[in-house]
Amino acid sequence: MNVPDEFFAHTEDITREGIIGNYVHGNEPSHHVVYLYNWTNQPWKCQKTVRMILKKQYHNGADGLGGNDDCGQMSAWYILSSLGFYPVAPSSDQYAIGSPVVDHAVLKLDNGKEFIIDVKKQSVQNVYVNGLILNGKKLNRLFITHDEIMQGGILIFNMSPEPAKM
Repeated sequence: MNVPDEFFAHTEDITREGIIGNYVHGNEPSHHVVYLYNWTNQPWKCQKTVRMILKKQYHNGADGLGGNDDCGQMSAWYILSSLGFYPVAPSSDQYAIGSPVVDHAVLKLDNGKEFIIDVKKQSVQNVYVNGLILNGKKLNRLFITHDEIMQGGILIFNMSPEPAKM
């Protein structure tokens, strides 16, 4: 679908580059939308779409953000989504699971602890989460909580080229 330019011609927040179908990634109020697939019976659509957005909307260069980085929101979406999770509802303590592009990351927390993200079988083809392990225990849900992150530990993503039912 092609959205006519007249619908965003007079705004700094939305550009043609930030539009994907009817989804406007270049405007921050839409950033949570792709993660809503986690509340359907097809969460792998979230994982596939997150990877597509990361690849299409972000790159090194002067135009490396597909929208206006108001207060760093475009950058925050990129960083959190690259780590594999995103806070869909700001007032919630939950971070929805997406599809990480990092192999390994260490978050050094203010309380002195570390939260480690380790991604197994990471590749361009392996965009689907086949399983999650949080601190040695299988995680049977598509979110982690703020408290779980702040307690420190390790979140392991097992990736696959095929969608998995979790």
